[in-house]
Amino acid sequence: MVMNAVRTFENLERAPDVYTVGEAVGSDITNVVRNALEVGQTGAAQMVLANYLDHDLPVAVSEFTRDMIIESGEAVDAELGTDFATQLRERVQISYPAIDTVSYISIEENLPRVDEVLSLRGLERDGYVMFLSRIAPAKGVDDLVAAYRESELYGVKKLIICGNGPMKEQIRDLASEDPSIEVLDDVSDDEKGALMYGCYAWCLPSKPQPEFVETFGIAVAEKMLAGGLGPVITTGTGGIPEASGGNCLQHVAGDIESLRDCLNEAARMSDDERRALSERARRFAYQFDRRNVLTRLLRSAAVVSSDSAEVATLTV
Repeated sequence: MVMNAVRTFENLERAPDVYTVGEAVGSDITNVVRNALEVGQTGAAQMVLANYLDHDLPVAVSEFTRDMIIESGEAVDAELGTDFATQLRERVQISYPAIDTVSYISIEENLPRVDEVLSLRGLERDGYVMFLSRIAPAKGVDDLVAAYRESELYGVKKLIICGNGPMKEQIRDLASEDPSIEVLDDVSDDEKGALMYGCYAWCLPSKPQPEFVETFGIAVAEKMLAGGLGPVITTGTGGIPEASGGNCLQHVAGDIESLRDCLNEAARMSDDERRALSERARRFAYQFDRRNVLTRLLRSAAVVSSDSAEVATLTV
């Protein structure tokens, strides 16, 4: 829409004082390109990349996403003899997702509110392992249920699975006869941070799937900012390492035994060890503060164009 508006001004022979940023937030560009090439719609694939490059500053939310976009360019080039990959490699920069960090780091300043949120869910601080994401195959929630049941935390700490998605009923059926596992499909944004803060461990066992790969893992960064003693347990899938910075317990994606070992490691950590890991994680995640992200984005824009301009951001 932004580029359409710019072109409209140009057609009216008016010079718009606008600097556009095209942001690729996920696998949308790459999925469209791949699907178009699979059915022989090379023109559609070419148009997606051309529209992205029309922006003054094309950015991606992670290095992993940038690499995927460049690979898409290479695929189109192979079909059409174009040179998208070179342009993408030269022009696409990284701009990590912008997070309202204050809303997370301020959680620990009101612990009575945390306890109230947990109490309404029948929970208490450090009494549960938490998953919060889309309940889908790529999120590895089925692996988590299996690993949890084999871990030292089973029956000692509850497992709460928060979210919605195509696997919700399947996971609910798995947990229906198990009082140690609960599926919560109505967690609000107001509750999310408090639940993250209060958990014994927070898990996102994502694994690559044909339909989806984590391009960043914003929930990982949000948990790290929320603080609390609970370590993040996750994988090296996609862009997740860029969100975690290694400040987590990392297991092999899709490997239930490896995930179980991480749960057991969390069970054996002292409070001091968990606190130290949590504090390192939070310091790392400060870089995703929306003010920092915007400042870096504007600096990048200034390097690309020395002209004074108004910046409009378009999410692709």
